[in-house]
Amino acid sequence: MNAIPQSVPRQSDETRTQNAVTVQGLTRRFNGGPAVLDRLDLTIAPGEFVALLGRSGSGKSTLLRTLSGLDPVSEGHVSRPQDVAVVFQESRLLPWKRVWQNIILGQTGGNDGRARASAVLEEVGLGHRADAWPLTLSGGEAQRAALARALVREPAFLMLDEPFAALDALTRLKMQHLVAGLWTRHRCAVLLVTHDVDEALLLADRAVVLDSGRIRTDLPIPLDRPRRHADPRFEHLRSVLLESLGVHDD
Repeated sequence: MNAIPQSVPRQSDETRTQNAVTVQGLTRRFNGGPAVLDRLDLTIAPGEFVALLGRSGSGKSTLLRTLSGLDPVSEGHVSRPQDVAVVFQESRLLPWKRVWQNIILGQTGGNDGRARASAVLEEVGLGHRADAWPLTLSGGEAQRAALARALVREPAFLMLDEPFAALDALTRLKMQHLVAGLWTRHRCAVLLVTHDVDEALLLADRAVVLDSGRIRTDLPIPLDRPRRHADPRFEHLRSVLLESLGVHDD
């Protein structure tokens, strides 16, 4: 089964403004070495959910750092909304601040911080833990708090960097269900970095596979939501992604 190659034409300035995220010709090198990102083209439409997969060293983290503004753009073009938020693998909560205080960390404007924090904590199922200390949270609760901290910023573009990688299987399934529901309600553009093919198929509109800094596969996922493994199309799409990642069925 052949992988589906990327085919992204160069875009006009007018078309760029219609995308939440536009990456064109992005190249990134470190200390004069080989390109970690090699003339990369990628677009994400407003409200689109894109999963990013790839083997270690494929350029996923470098792309995420560039889109989050942590790495400079020296070659190529990147545009994204001003309002962005990132959820990392670790919750990165400050242990000396209560949960609700962590949610609005860095936020300004008005005295309604507690109310805004409480609203998003209720949305992620943590309203009863608003006054808890972070070290008393379970792993799943800590990641819910990290999601709430991202949502309180009302981002137009949300990046999720393997946010469930450290969770047990059952908690991971619950978090996937939570993210699907939050995305349905908020409809911001989402880029999810994951190593889990099934997770990409359950959540995303498209799955993009990076290989040596370039897009090897850009696969639409035309499955009805909520997604089910039992859908016969699911296994076909899964096989395409696994082969693109270098995993072949016997």
